[in-house]
Amino acid sequence: MTEKILNPIDFLPRLPLGDGVDAIIEWLRGTIGLFTRLLSEFLSTFMGGFSDLLLWFPPFILIIIISLIAWRFSSYKVAIFTFVGLILIYNMGLWDAAVTTITMILISVLISIIIGLPVGILSTRSDLIHRIVWPVLDFMQTMPAFVYLIPAVFFFRLGVVSAMIATVVFSMPPVIRLTGLGIRLVSKEAVEAATAFGSTDWQKLTKVQLPLAMPTIMAGINQCIMLALSMVVIAAMIGAGGLGAMVLRGIQRLDIGLGFESGLAVVIVAIILDRITQRKTESSAEEG
Repeated sequence: MTEKILNPIDFLPRLPLGDGVDAIIEWLRGTIGLFTRLLSEFLSTFMGGFSDLLLWFPPFILIIIISLIAWRFSSYKVAIFTFVGLILIYNMGLWDAAVTTITMILISVLISIIIGLPVGILSTRSDLIHRIVWPVLDFMQTMPAFVYLIPAVFFFRLGVVSAMIATVVFSMPPVIRLTGLGIRLVSKEAVEAATAFGSTDWQKLTKVQLPLAMPTIMAGINQCIMLALSMVVIAAMIGAGGLGAMVLRGIQRLDIGLGFESGLAVVIVAIILDRITQRKTESSAEEG
């Protein structure tokens, strides 16, 4: 009869990390409960109105408009792919789901930019903020995507709002990180030249640093869009709707055809958004 080998680690008391997190979440829920409800109502109304606006257009007209936007910001080849890809999505009967997904991505990315750009700029103005923000970003980018769904559901319940909040938190780090990185990479000579001409800090930021850092910032926005798209699909598990819900339905029903079609629609949307923002990044680099 073999004897059990004593493990010194077994004698250590268990740290109540989970209990501590639960206590903090409960405290936050009671403290900011009113704010989360108001935010939930606002985001739900805003997204519903924007989605209804897009669906108000006849699909063919909206497809032409999106294709022209792709031509304006990218190239005619991307415009042709956009037109054909969106026609295919409509033909597969996934148009409404695709519009819902695009709406969630646009709103989530907009919120990420509104929050991320100022934080990235502040991180270049203060070493203290930089030392605080960067480890937080490392933590956020290494956290599995599914983990973001738990607090989002706890604060905002199941539905599109919790999915949007989780998407914003998951996709925001590249905007903050690459905004700060782009500004820090601006040559000191350019900043010193602006200072020599009597520019204020605001003028140096808006006229010198941000324009020169724009290629890096656009790369961060491009990554933000891709992360938002991936999270929107995952967030279908908490009621996000859109193409992610169709993928999830295909998995639950073992409907390979539905899963393939909805997955193909996700890929088409991803390629369109990636090519448009990627081209904008390249044009910003050429201008810089």
